[in-house]
Amino acid sequence: MTPMKALIALEDGTTFEGESFTGPGEVHGELVFNTSMTGYQEILTDPSYNGQIVTLTYPLIGNYGVNPEDNESYQPHARGLVIGEASRIASNWRADLTLPEYLKRHHILGIHQVDTRAVTFHIRSRGAMKCVMSSIDTDPSSLVAKARASQGLVGRDLCSEVSTKNPYVFPGSEGNARVIAVIDCGIKTNQLRILSALGCRLHVFPNRFKADDILNLKPHGFFISNGPGDPEGVPDTVRQLRRIIETGLPTFGICFGHQLLGLAMGGKTFKLKFGHRGGNQPVIELATGRVDITSQNHGFAVDKDSLPAEVETTHINLNDKTSEGQRHKKLPVFSVQYHPEAAPGPNDAAHLFERFIHLVDRKG
Repeated sequence: MTPMKALIALEDGTTFEGESFTGPGEVHGELVFNTSMTGYQEILTDPSYNGQIVTLTYPLIGNYGVNPEDNESYQPHARGLVIGEASRIASNWRADLTLPEYLKRHHILGIHQVDTRAVTFHIRSRGAMKCVMSSIDTDPSSLVAKARASQGLVGRDLCSEVSTKNPYVFPGSEGNARVIAVIDCGIKTNQLRILSALGCRLHVFPNRFKADDILNLKPHGFFISNGPGDPEGVPDTVRQLRRIIETGLPTFGICFGHQLLGLAMGGKTFKLKFGHRGGNQPVIELATGRVDITSQNHGFAVDKDSLPAEVETTHINLNDKTSEGQRHKKLPVFSVQYHPEAAPGPNDAAHLFERFIHLVDRKG
């Protein structure tokens, strides 16, 4: 196959050259990087990457292929993939497709033979920014202009694009005793698997839910998932959340859910320079001094200094001291910015799901 030249153009005028390994295409999104060594399939299918083009820092990607069991949602959501080298073969007995075959099937542009160290260094220095990458238009000035004209993430409601459109009960959880209302802002399937295994019957609602729909269910607990984009882009969701948590319903939020709860409890959020994405983020629990190595994927954060007195910051990131956890001092509400369900990543923080179950049972 003849290499197909491709170009990555950023809004600041910087360009990077590479080759498409998925054929012709052109996409736009926010260019970010992830430092995980494995888990490219889980990363691609994480709905939190909606609206983003992902650069993977590990040099060789695709060597173990793709299989249907490791998906974190119904399809890949990353707009594009940038890597050093795409593996020519998939050497794993579980593989159904190679990575190029998988991306082509879902019409996602993949570019390799890129200096991903230079891309990552640039983003770390200048921040995540709007990007267009193309194997159709390879004129630098044209692509830079397209990048500057494209829509950014700030203020956008991206979670409505990936949330379920209709309520449902998670398959396999129907016979469980604890009734948990789940808000799907772009949920990863492993969160549902873990809660189901812990004895929860999971009623999943779209992110554009109404508080009355949740309260009429009379659930034992309330869970808010991860999701993409700017939490301040969904003000009605924040208002509905505030109504629910004020009833005293035990509540647990993860990632985007953490940010939404921060807003619902009176705090503010802000956009990080280049975000936290990878499976090696150190987080300390302030009360115990316990340090967990965590999996993370977020570009926004709760401003912990903006939280009211009744909300306590429980965890911080050891790299940049940003908020990684919070709890309400009077209401049974807590959340974390990182991913205790991992996939991909370490399992240090999996105990937080059991903490939520304990909170639910104690309230009941």
